[in-house]
Amino acid sequence: MTSEGRVLVTGGAGFIGSHVCEAYLEAGWEVTALDDLSTGRRENVPEGARFVEMDIRSDGIRRVFEEGRFDVLNHHAAQIDVRRSVADPGFDASVNILGVVNLLEAALATDVGRVLFISSGGVVYGDAETTPTPETAPKQPVSPYGVGKLTGEHYLYYYAKVHGLRYAALRYANVYGPRQDPHGEAGVVAIFSGRIAAGEPLTVYGDGRQTRDYVFVKDVAEANLLLTGIDLVEPSAIDDAAYNVGTGRETDVLELAEALMETAGRRVEVEHAPARPGELQRSALDPGRIEAAGWSGGRSLEEGLAATYGALQDGGRA
Repeated sequence: MTSEGRVLVTGGAGFIGSHVCEAYLEAGWEVTALDDLSTGRRENVPEGARFVEMDIRSDGIRRVFEEGRFDVLNHHAAQIDVRRSVADPGFDASVNILGVVNLLEAALATDVGRVLFISSGGVVYGDAETTPTPETAPKQPVSPYGVGKLTGEHYLYYYAKVHGLRYAALRYANVYGPRQDPHGEAGVVAIFSGRIAAGEPLTVYGDGRQTRDYVFVKDVAEANLLLTGIDLVEPSAIDDAAYNVGTGRETDVLELAEALMETAGRRVEVEHAPARPGELQRSALDPGRIEAAGWSGGRSLEEGLAATYGALQDGGRA
């Protein structure tokens, strides 16, 4: 792959997708951001990127690919609410499975050379026996959202084996940073930042000792750029094409709250609420494979929290 080309970033108006668009633009790529704006925001799309408002399930997707003649499909658009997936698994599947198939058929028809598919570390592995968890760990999703993400990886494996498509599946840890909405588990950084800034108490569920692997969004964008440029071979199993994108470090909720209060230079009360049923107690991803490919994920939690809280203070979203 060359360092420049044409890329379609679905979900490009979202929290992570907009940072990925920025990374491509800075590297000299021609970027098209596609988003239905159900959760994304038009103002997130960076200057210099072409914007298309469209649902990934739309019949118009084929036309977007025919006009764009993309070298790379970077697929971030998704139904990301685990609770909604449980309440309405049919809707979740329509977006996270049928939407993926719609995109891949269009990519195949227009000779897209490479696909980056955003999967999920926590929900795909479930309650993993090994922490940090490697890509080869058993897959045991316990939500329709997790099942959908894993199904997307299986579809990509099929397209690789039968049609020669080259792809990488990025299994994200808990991504945080500027522009994040307080949505989902990783949204705790945005929630806590906003409440600390307002001088309001923080709510911690259970004992607060449940851990997550927090990875800064700009490091995640750099991982996308790296995997766009490396050689990809035909996988012999889905794990061969998977890359954990995390730090390998566990941070519990109480530690996160303390670190954010230290960053903000102010203290607020921490209140405990009943534990949430079915919540994972431990989660961290082994990033060894992507580090071997050249990714450093170099920002510390303290650096990332400072940048996130600083963006909130400057008038943006945490």
